Amino acid sequence: MTPLPQTPLLDTVKFPADLRMIEDRDLPQLAREVRDEMIDAVSKTGGHLGAGLGVVELTIAIHKVFNTPDDRLIFDVGHQCYPHKILTGRRDRIRTLRQENGLSGFTRRAESDYDPFGAAHSSTSISAGLGMAVASGLSGSKRNVISVIGDGAMSAGMAYEALNNAGALDARLIVILNDNDMSIAPPTGAMSAYLARLASGRTYMGVREIGKKLTAYLGKGVDRAITRAVEHARGYVTGGTMFEEMGFYHIGPIDGHSFEHLLPVLRNVRDNARGPVLIHVCTQKGKGYPPAEAALDKYHGVSKFDVITGTQAKAKPNAPSYTSVFGESLVQEARLDDKIVGITAAMPNGTGIDKLAEVFPARTFDVGIAEQHAVTFAAGLAAEGYKPFCAIYSTFLQRGYDQVVHDVAIQGLPVRFPIDRAGFVGADGPTHAGSFDTTFLATLPGMVVMAAADEAELKHMVRTATAYDEGPISFRYPRGEGVGVEMPERGQILEIGKGRIVKEGSKVALLSFGTRLKECLLAAEDLDAAGLSTTVADARFAKPLDHELIRQLVRHHEVLVTIEEGAVGGFGAHVLQSLASAGLLDNGLKIRSMVLPDVWMEQASPDAMYAKAGLDRTGIVGTVFNALGHKQVGMGAAG
Repeated sequence: MTPLPQTPLLDTVKFPADLRMIEDRDLPQLAREVRDEMIDAVSKTGGHLGAGLGVVELTIAIHKVFNTPDDRLIFDVGHQCYPHKILTGRRDRIRTLRQENGLSGFTRRAESDYDPFGAAHSSTSISAGLGMAVASGLSGSKRNVISVIGDGAMSAGMAYEALNNAGALDARLIVILNDNDMSIAPPTGAMSAYLARLASGRTYMGVREIGKKLTAYLGKGVDRAITRAVEHARGYVTGGTMFEEMGFYHIGPIDGHSFEHLLPVLRNVRDNARGPVLIHVCTQKGKGYPPAEAALDKYHGVSKFDVITGTQAKAKPNAPSYTSVFGESLVQEARLDDKIVGITAAMPNGTGIDKLAEVFPARTFDVGIAEQHAVTFAAGLAAEGYKPFCAIYSTFLQRGYDQVVHDVAIQGLPVRFPIDRAGFVGADGPTHAGSFDTTFLATLPGMVVMAAADEAELKHMVRTATAYDEGPISFRYPRGEGVGVEMPERGQILEIGKGRIVKEGSKVALLSFGTRLKECLLAAEDLDAAGLSTTVADARFAKPLDHELIRQLVRHHEVLVTIEEGAVGGFGAHVLQSLASAGLLDNGLKIRSMVLPDVWMEQASPDAMYAKAGLDRTGIVGTVFNALGHKQVGMGAAG
């Protein structure tokens, strides 16, 4: 008799409560099914694959042992949360990941009760978890709080600030350190599993608690001595760590792909732990999918791909990417100037700094996920006469803003800030949008703020930044490929604070800051066809402004529209301030400022996001018609 096909276990699991009904011995089968489901989904949507594949068993084990969502589970960054989403009622939408109106690629509070904290930037999980653990204590509840943080995220100072505070508060917090870089070889075999179970068991934890209770009679100093003695004794068995010095009970490392290792330890911690506990788990990024296991980046971020071969679908570019243009231009300048150094905060490929590292490894520094340190490190280099290019995404530069103000700008140090991912970034949504850098940098005295209109302009700005030693300077550019303009052999040194006229007209002036220049030129075609002769100008600089150019546009046009890929308070606000100070807002000029909407824009393709924001050809034409009191009838027609 032919056996009946086995019902996939995953089909029986909609929520973690269903998972808890499955026998421990059947969990490896569930892990295989979750992994297959995730691979198939990401092959259709693209996204972060390797990190999620590495935590399948860990995610299942946590939901099996703990009573989520009442127990709080926080994933640091969220790159690894896809298996979590599959197991928490979102499997039917998993193929909408990172798509318009689909699931977020990160954890998100508004999406599910199983996402108690939204995370898309690194190293926040321990701080958030500590806040939740303290709140639980204040309210008298006994819920568990589990923060899962990767070893890469532990390169950020914020994680250690939180660990230090958690140890001092003796809070009931469980931190799982997911070591997927194999910085410590994952232990295998019965002895390592036994030691982890022993360290997390009632006997050791009970001795530790007895030591603490003696303080009521013998004083704080004696308690500290007894606790340290217990930890010292445990060190002979498990090895002492700095986490213990910070007040955490440290367990591991253990094999993060073995349910036989994970489940007993998690259950022991759930049942016996009283203060903060750190469990060190070793996993393999890309686990279970050979193409990911073999790739250098373990398929961290992928486009759509063929599941059988692992081959990623890549459209043939029409122009080089802005990131590659920056990287190649920096190498070109570095060959001619040995004072140039490159700095990145764990994003060498994403920022183009990897190109400099290939040629000048001794002059290239990856400081880890530590943007604050990156900025002040660059300031120290600049103070000694070097020319640091501190390349950080717009969304991550926010994390180093105090250092930009205090350590760079106030001291007038010539740190160069290449700012990648300016404007909308598409599938990563609002957490990664480059919305605010122009606004927060242009407020700083002495800061030069530039934006490249195309890839040739970016090359000019790399050389301009190299030559500029009077103080800090920044230049922003978007994700993706350039416009397709002719490229110079080498960039030109731009005159600081001077823009350019790209097309001349007489009635309407479009003043662009950044890569909306292409849309301005397209809009000008429609406006010219409607009888509205249009000038198009590229500001190049938000600070210092080209006041002469602005006055020229005001004097010779009826309408002035500023267009930028940044939030309110940026380039357009500085233009208005300039006109107000010069008394030029009182001459009947019709002026409009086009910026990113003052809302959190949801994920979609960048083109769709800009269209929704009104920052495309149609939106610019409509803004001009509105300013003149015209009715817009279709593309480029006036009523």
